[in-house]
Amino acid sequence: MKPNSGTLVINIMNGGKAEAYEGVYQCTARNERGAAISNNIVIRPSRSPLWTKEKLEPNHVREGDSLVLHCRPPVGLPPPIIFWMDNAFQRLPQSERVSQGLNGDLYFSNVQPEDTREDYICYARFNHTQTIQQKQPISVKVFSMDSLNDTIAANLSDTDIYGAKPVTERQPVLLTPTGSTSTKVELRGNVLLLECIAAGLPTPVIRWIKEGGELPANRTFFENFKKTLKIIDVSEADSGNYKCIARNTLGSVHHVISVTVKAAPYWITAPRNLVLSPGEDGTLICRANGNPKPSISWLANGVPIAIAPEDPSRKVDGDTIIFSHVQERSSAVYQCNASNEYGYLLANAFVNVLAEPPRILTPANKLYQVIADSPALLDCAYFGSPKPEIEWFKGVKGSILRGNEYVFHDNGTLEIPVAQKNSAGTYTCVARNELGKIQNEVQLEIKDPTMIIKQPEYKVIQRYGQVSFECIIKHDSTLLPTVTWLKDNDELPDDERFLVGKDNLTIMNVTDKDDGTYTCIVNTTLDSVSASAVLTVVAAPPTPAIIYARPNPPFDLELTGQLERSIDLSWIPGDENNSPITSFVIEYEDALHEPGVWHYQTEVPGTQTTVQLKLSPYVNYSFRVIAVNKIGRSQPSEPSEQYLTKSASPDENPANVQGIGSEPDNLVITWEPLKGFQSNGPGLQYKVSWRQKDVDDEWTSVIVANVSKYIVSGTPTFVPYEVKVQALNDLGYAPEPSEVIGHSGEDLPMVAPGNVQVHVINSTLAKVHWDPVPLKTVRGHLQGYKVYYWKVQSLSRRSRRHVEKKILTFRGNKTFGMLPGLEPYSSYKLNVRVVNGKGEGPASPDKAFKTPEGVPSSPSFLKITNPTLDSLTLEWGSPTHPNGVLTSYTLKFQPINNTHELGPLVEIRIPANESSLILKNLNYSTRYKFYFNAQTSVGSGSQITEEAVTIMDEVQPLYPRIRNVTTAAAETYANISWEYEGPDHANFYVEYGVAGSKEDWKKEIVNGSRSFFVLKGLTPGTAYKVRVGAEGLSGFRSAEDVFETGPGEAHCTIRQVDIATQGWFIGLMCAVALLILILLIVCFIRRNKGGKYPVKEKEDAHADPEIQPMKEDDGTFGEYSDAEDHKPLKKGSRTPSDRTVKKEDSDDSLVDYGEGVNGQFNEDGSFIGQYSGKKEKEPAEGNESSEAPSPVNAMNSFV
Repeated sequence: MKPNSGTLVINIMNGGKAEAYEGVYQCTARNERGAAISNNIVIRPSRSPLWTKEKLEPNHVREGDSLVLHCRPPVGLPPPIIFWMDNAFQRLPQSERVSQGLNGDLYFSNVQPEDTREDYICYARFNHTQTIQQKQPISVKVFSMDSLNDTIAANLSDTDIYGAKPVTERQPVLLTPTGSTSTKVELRGNVLLLECIAAGLPTPVIRWIKEGGELPANRTFFENFKKTLKIIDVSEADSGNYKCIARNTLGSVHHVISVTVKAAPYWITAPRNLVLSPGEDGTLICRANGNPKPSISWLANGVPIAIAPEDPSRKVDGDTIIFSHVQERSSAVYQCNASNEYGYLLANAFVNVLAEPPRILTPANKLYQVIADSPALLDCAYFGSPKPEIEWFKGVKGSILRGNEYVFHDNGTLEIPVAQKNSAGTYTCVARNELGKIQNEVQLEIKDPTMIIKQPEYKVIQRYGQVSFECIIKHDSTLLPTVTWLKDNDELPDDERFLVGKDNLTIMNVTDKDDGTYTCIVNTTLDSVSASAVLTVVAAPPTPAIIYARPNPPFDLELTGQLERSIDLSWIPGDENNSPITSFVIEYEDALHEPGVWHYQTEVPGTQTTVQLKLSPYVNYSFRVIAVNKIGRSQPSEPSEQYLTKSASPDENPANVQGIGSEPDNLVITWEPLKGFQSNGPGLQYKVSWRQKDVDDEWTSVIVANVSKYIVSGTPTFVPYEVKVQALNDLGYAPEPSEVIGHSGEDLPMVAPGNVQVHVINSTLAKVHWDPVPLKTVRGHLQGYKVYYWKVQSLSRRSRRHVEKKILTFRGNKTFGMLPGLEPYSSYKLNVRVVNGKGEGPASPDKAFKTPEGVPSSPSFLKITNPTLDSLTLEWGSPTHPNGVLTSYTLKFQPINNTHELGPLVEIRIPANESSLILKNLNYSTRYKFYFNAQTSVGSGSQITEEAVTIMDEVQPLYPRIRNVTTAAAETYANISWEYEGPDHANFYVEYGVAGSKEDWKKEIVNGSRSFFVLKGLTPGTAYKVRVGAEGLSGFRSAEDVFETGPGEAHCTIRQVDIATQGWFIGLMCAVALLILILLIVCFIRRNKGGKYPVKEKEDAHADPEIQPMKEDDGTFGEYSDAEDHKPLKKGSRTPSDRTVKKEDSDDSLVDYGEGVNGQFNEDGSFIGQYSGKKEKEPAEGNESSEAPSPVNAMNSFV
């Protein structure tokens, strides 16, 4: 073993045999704190034995028969690599007919005369010993039918009848594996290799499928001419039946390999090192999975824990060790061993029990310098056990730092987000735990920012002139700035014409290359600023400009060299107009199929005036040419003469072929039809073919014309089909088309998800689990699951309400989801349904669950009445949302003096069934501030505040008062009214804000001495606080009142108003009344004359358009609406007679989980849908999880 190391060196170069060191090794490292052990290390010497001597007989085979040449290499360690070569050390060619199997044998599906040779040699290469062993050559002689007939003829007389049978074709027969079925076991994470080699004439073609599923994408490979199926990184999901099918023109044969994937143990949660202080608790968790399930065993310092020294603080519970009230002697190294028959896992975890006083690792008196208005980070790196608590102080005798202006990080760092000049000074960091305390001081200096007070300006200078850019700066006196000039973001040219001064840059004798952007950069050790300006160099007065224009069109087009699929086109260019022609664009017109429409053909360089064009059959061509220069394109040339190509069979087949069922018993095959010139001839038709996938059925075909769709009826529900569409015309067929996979129509799912479970996380959030339905029962493409849930009743009010079902949709094969926005202390029900492309399946049985209590909202009101010399009467209303069972109310109050300073705070606990209280023994003529809130068993709710004054005597209150503040709230506004007692001509104001918010009150002035005011621009569904005050009465206000605006709808809606008060409605009614009066007068006149007025006929002929029903929008999978949800229309819209309203675009946002608001969560397995009480939208797709890899070549457990 190497000195000062745990490395063990075994050297057999100087003698000794490797076999002497064969065995299992394990390393143990030990000190006074414990012992750790390594995994097993297995040492085995490599072996490369010789082939056993054997006598090989020549192989005589008749042409067309199958043949297997056995290799049977010697068993080596590791196994050898097999390959076949000849005497010249050249690899024997392999093909679909001749190939090497996984066992090294050479297989001939059928032999040919050219297979005759005497040097079929199998080689085995042993990599570790770097040796190659050779088997004796094998001789193969193939008798062809012609040579066999000549031999027979030479031994018979002329009168005999002779002649061997010609080579006969044979159906496929599997050479390996044998039989119709076999089994294969492979370990998780390994490479799965399945092999099928068949004999037959013609040579069979191998195809692989997985019964009841698809071969895994991106992990499946075919080798050895598709005779070997290779799947990498296999998992338990790859278990199943794999079928290989060998087929030739005479038939087919198949073999089913049943694959079972086992797994050596792999980690779910490996144990981790644990640092505890004396008296603390902790756990070590060791969780592993495998197939079969691994067993878990524990060791302490390398010794099985059952026989290890006892530790009263330690308790073993299966895969977990629980530590309680540990002591320093509890320090040890624990090993977790997870084993099954395929391998084991071993992990060490050090449990270190430390009792260390705090230590601060940051150097003392460290200096930090920052620029004003920038963040400052002051470090306080620490260590200790138990973990120390960190506190920061400013100055020598300063108080502890708290508040929003500081950010305290877990690593001890103090952050000042915006450091000001007054932030400078000495800061002290204190670390303390049960064993001691230590402190450290750091210094903070705030520097003035660097500024460019005069920036360089845009300059225009004539060639050979002189230009100067200024860059005057201001900086902190303690910082040393450096000024750098750049040109076009690069260094200045190394030219003596550029003169850099203290605060300017001068360029002498300016040239055209000096044109560009010049940047002044000022750097200090703490900050950097820059400013730029553009220099434009102009020349002397220019000479008259040359006129550039587009080229003239080419002319004199000529067609030569006419062939069936090509033709030569030449032309003469027009005038280029002072800008060289860069290219020519050739276009063509098909007068036979699309007369008057010109298509792009090709483009050639501007130096070329002739081109050979490729043509398509059955097209009446004419060409034109367009010239292009830098200015633009010329007008097209005159068209060339026409040239009609001969007809031919189609060159291509329709694109975008699809097979999608529209009904459960049909398959709709669609394709993109060929364009006219693609038909290549008259009589364009399509041959539509289909057959069921994975079933040995023949193709069914039909020929159609002038359509792009064909419906196959009577199909099974949702089964895969192979589909192809081939074009043909009067001259023949297009090439054989490729096959696409489609599916027949979907039907509604058959079963509901089972084992629905609900886990309530908190009072507003729950997690629902369900078992996925079998894929066969989905009967379509699985799109996801829908969770329907609704509130049954509130457990605090025991009153039912209208049930509003909400829907969440979870994409893909997810088995869980989050239900947000629940109401506390309520009873809910839910069910789950599976969804495919056809619709929803049956619902699971309703699952009931309850949400726990939460904290209540603030009391609905607090009023203070009947002031006397020493008492006040308080009245209040219970919370609008108790969110549980109220246990009590808490009242806190304190006096306020003339300078608005607060006196001592008194707290009173009041039973929950009380609604009023008389406070006695108060000071006369004193203002008091009251804080009032409600409690449940969970905690206290938000509080409501109020102020009141006891009177000086029994006759007249000392101050005026505003009382009985009431609110009438709508969605976006509220009407505030009050009663005022006091001097006349008071000027009022209204203050309001969001209830429970710490933001400042918003103030609105009331015009005149009115006792009401309308607050506008409020947010729907929000609780507000409001109070009324009088100007000029210092500090005098009413009690606070709390109200809540109405809930907003998911669509943009407008408040319903009284139609009878609208001007347009009154005008319309007046117009109708006038029209009726005129009609009555006309009828009276005509009746007096003996005629009749056909009012009924005209009413029938001109029906009122307002009573015509509107067409309802079709519903889609992603959106739902309640048929009873009649929402108010937007201004200017009309309501049809059937009370339906067209859906408008929604600008919903996830403000909260209230009804009528759509929400969306990220793809973390929680809430990924959109929901509301009235409509739901589709969610985003869920993510999938992956598993840890299993170990490879796992050894048996050491313990």
